[in-house]
Amino acid sequence: MEEEARLVILKELAKEDNKAMSSSRMQAYLLTRFLIDKPREWVEQQYQYLKDMGAVSVVKLDTVRLARLEERGEHHISGLIKIPGVMPSSARPE
Repeated sequence: MEEEARLVILKELAKEDNKAMSSSRMQAYLLTRFLIDKPREWVEQQYQYLKDMGAVSVVKLDTVRLARLEERGEHHISGLIKIPGVMPSSARPE
């Protein structure tokens, strides 16, 4: 489930005008669209993993984290590269 959630996170960040989203908003998105019912801290762990892989940058804002899609994350979504621990973009339809 983590690999799928990480791909979903990257794809959703790509849809945002500023390519960024708070962990609390992403938590609600994962629950309502994909029935992934995890606490915000779990989402922040996924953000940290993606940051460690160079796919996103993460900023702490008060009590939440804000993830912003980076070029490496965009390359994974487009299939140019494969980030370990993230489901391939072609494996999950929009």
